[in-house]
Amino acid sequence: MSRADVITLPKLFFKVAQELPHIRSTAKGLLLSARQKSDTPLGLGLLLEEAVEKNPHGIAIAYEDTRISYQDFNAWVNQLAAVFRKQGLIKGDKVAVFVENRPELLAVVAALSKLGVVAVMVNTSQKGKVLLHSLTLVDIDAFVVGEECVAAFEDVREGVAPAEDSVFWLADCDTLKDAGTAPSKYRNLSLEIKRKSKQNPELIETYPSDHCFYIFTSGTTGLPKASVISHGRFVKAYGGFGISAMRLTPDDIFYVTLPFYHATALVICWGCALAGTSTLAMARRFSASKFWDDVRRFDATSMAYVGEICRYLMNNPPSPEDRNNRVTKMIGNGLRPAIWRDFKKRFDVKRVMELYGASEGNIGFTNILNFDNTVGFSPVKYELVKYDKETGAPIRNRKGFMEKVGRHGVGLMLGRIDEKTPFDGYTSEEKSEAVILRDVFKKGDAWFNSGDILRDLGFNHAQFVDRLGDTFRWKGENVSTTELEGVVADHPAISESVAFGVEIPNTNGKAGMVVVTQAEQQTLDGQELYEFLAGQLPSYAIPLFVRITDSLAVTGTFKYQKSDLKAAGFNPDKTEDDVWVLLPGETAYQPMTLEIYQDIRSGVYRY
Repeated sequence: MSRADVITLPKLFFKVAQELPHIRSTAKGLLLSARQKSDTPLGLGLLLEEAVEKNPHGIAIAYEDTRISYQDFNAWVNQLAAVFRKQGLIKGDKVAVFVENRPELLAVVAALSKLGVVAVMVNTSQKGKVLLHSLTLVDIDAFVVGEECVAAFEDVREGVAPAEDSVFWLADCDTLKDAGTAPSKYRNLSLEIKRKSKQNPELIETYPSDHCFYIFTSGTTGLPKASVISHGRFVKAYGGFGISAMRLTPDDIFYVTLPFYHATALVICWGCALAGTSTLAMARRFSASKFWDDVRRFDATSMAYVGEICRYLMNNPPSPEDRNNRVTKMIGNGLRPAIWRDFKKRFDVKRVMELYGASEGNIGFTNILNFDNTVGFSPVKYELVKYDKETGAPIRNRKGFMEKVGRHGVGLMLGRIDEKTPFDGYTSEEKSEAVILRDVFKKGDAWFNSGDILRDLGFNHAQFVDRLGDTFRWKGENVSTTELEGVVADHPAISESVAFGVEIPNTNGKAGMVVVTQAEQQTLDGQELYEFLAGQLPSYAIPLFVRITDSLAVTGTFKYQKSDLKAAGFNPDKTEDDVWVLLPGETAYQPMTLEIYQDIRSGVYRY
């Protein structure tokens, strides 16, 4: 942690003074986020209708050449709700939404919300057994499948065994203008809304604890789990991120390339747009080469990100057009400290609303005061506790309670579970219970175990350090994969990096290994790479193995898929990529041969 990242009282006063003109909206959003009455109706459907009243003729959705006003979007939503109601769907039923980023997806989700029906957001990159797992993980009452996803759905349809006439279809076009022709065994949803009422239906009341969406985890280390997003959590995002942090207005255009089957786009970004009755400019998918052209085409004033998107954009060759955009603020997570300030300067972005929160968790952080290199602060109760660096388990003292870390300490982040911050968890009670810690600081209390390691920066602000399980231990020291990846990716010849620990027989812990892609028109040199890393890292953190690949597989939410990389490890027979090794006592990486690999395994080389 840089000394510049620590938040001191003078820094805090300066930032608060800058925010004074917005103090009322900040307070309003935080109160909405922190205080909800269990018996007061709220939810996505109500928020949409409020937005229509405030800005009926403003543009709600921009997509390619399509522009839809709040009034017209709501009318479309109402027609869809009428079809779903006629289908017999009632509050608490579940509908799988298997549609890529386009206006139809949001219209369907909003229509379901008005009926109190849960939208099961299916990852559109899933196929085969993973898709089948997701579609059978919960009991689904109906399906909405986009034309672009029909092939994947058909591959698992027999295993899903949907009820007759329960599968709706949406053409892959502007369905308000062209309904298309549905294949057999599919109902054309765009045809069925014809002559349906555009008026607001009698809204089914939803409350903070009622389920709004199911969001599937990325499945980077196993089969996905379905996490619950309640209407209360959507309203918390609307208040905490939308009203307090982003503070969008009807004149703002919010550009989002993230997949809407994930909570960052669906909950946070859509919530921010609704809070400002702003335009949500959707892209079908992220493109590093087209990103800023798209921003300029939409005339966007704000954008969504995850850390890897920023890395991809920074890897683009510098251009005189880099600052030719109207984006002044951005919201997302995972922006690495190594490029934070450089990104802001290169693209002329003034506010970075870094956030922290897990889809299944009960706590969120927001960088409302616009500090650098922090996830901000949380308006609800959390603690950082000491943990066992070998097992990741929180440490309990002689009395059986956990111990908090000291000022500026690093610890496992826990979120208190109570009436103000309920834990929605997963659809599986067993999996939900597995991440709840009880009798933490006193008998009878309950806390959500985030599994994440955060650093206290002072004044209730924190900095993300790593995810438990991604840290490995070597030479008696713990190495953060997040920090290691950041250092490696800073090398001018490296575009991306993924780090993890690998086992070497007859050694303790796991040695560091990185898989990297090379920057365009750059060549890696084994000695120069070692010298670069040795100048940045302690000796125990220098990776012993480097694999150079053409591309790295990522999930739809830009998380690296590490399982196959870990399985191959440093065995040169398990990949066609070049693998380098740093042998004991050497000061340069050299190519890994099968003979060297076998000698390492047999102990000829002693680490």
